[in-house]
Amino acid sequence: MKTLRDVPVGATTKVVRIHGEGATKRRIMDMGVTKGIDIYVRKVAPLGDPVQVTVRGYELSVRKEDAQMIEVE
Repeated sequence: MKTLRDVPVGATTKVVRIHGEGATKRRIMDMGVTKGIDIYVRKVAPLGDPVQVTVRGYELSVRKEDAQMIEVE
C-alpha cells in the first residue's frame, strides 16, 4: 500500500482510499481530500512533518500521521 507519505516532492498522485475511522477520517475528508481527487506534493518539512500539498486549488498542510492514512496510486 502506497500512502501520501511515500509520494516525492513535486509529484501528483490520486487518492484511492482514506483509512482510519471516526473524527480523524471525517476531518481529512472535510479538508477536501476524498477518493479520486488529485494531490500535488509541494514540500515536506525538514523533519518530515508536516507535508504541504495542493488539493482542489488550495494549499494544505497535513501531519505525518494523517498522511499515512491516505492511500494513493
